[in-house]
This record gives sequence, C-alpha cells and structure tokens, in this order.
Amino acid sequence: MALETPFTLAELAVIVKERSAASAEASYTRKLLDRGVEHCAKKLGEEAVEMALAAVAEDRDRVIGEAADLLYHLLVVLQARGIELAEVEAVLAKRSGQSGLAEKASRVPDRRPPDL
Repeated sequence: MALETPFTLAELAVIVKERSAASAEASYTRKLLDRGVEHCAKKLGEEAVEMALAAVAEDRDRVIGEAADLLYHLLVVLQARGIELAEVEAVLAKRSGQSGLAEKASRVPDRRPPDL
C-alpha cells in the first residue's frame, strides 16, 4: 500500500525533537528521554529484537509495524545523544560511494577481545 505523500525519517526526526520539548505527561518521547540514554538504548534494543523476530516469523504488516517502532526508537536514541539525523545521513552518503564490502574493510578493526 503506497502513500500519496511519503512520510520521511527527516519528518519523524522533527517530530521527535519537538516532542522532546514537551512535558512527560503529554509526550511519550519526553518520558523516554527523561529516563536517560541507557533506558532509550534498552528500548531500541528491545525493538530491534522484536523486528528481527517479526522478520522471520510474522506477517508483512507486523514486520512493517515493528520497523516503524525500531526507526522511532533509533531517532529517540539519537535525540538523547544530541545527534542529528543529518549527521547519520552524511555518513551514509559518504559510504554510498563504494561497495559495502570495500567500505566495511576500510573500517578500524573491532577492538573487543575475541570470544573464548
């Protein structure tokens, strides 16, 4: 089902920013932000898991709904960290000039200890 006028992530980012200025009584976004970046990140992780599970085992509409929840919570985390969507888009634009394999190979290696 196509929308007549597409709704963009940039528009959602503006809504998140506006709602972050509202009171917690009137805004779920503000309520999330008031609980701190750790809580926002936890919610993002929960939504990511729900999205992954839906992708494998749920119908199309459920996957779409979970994707919407995931994108919203990603924007809340960015707001909590003071990061603009445009900053993320700039990184994506820079990466789009090369293949995904080449881009991944050019990144700094992961510094986590190896699994035992």
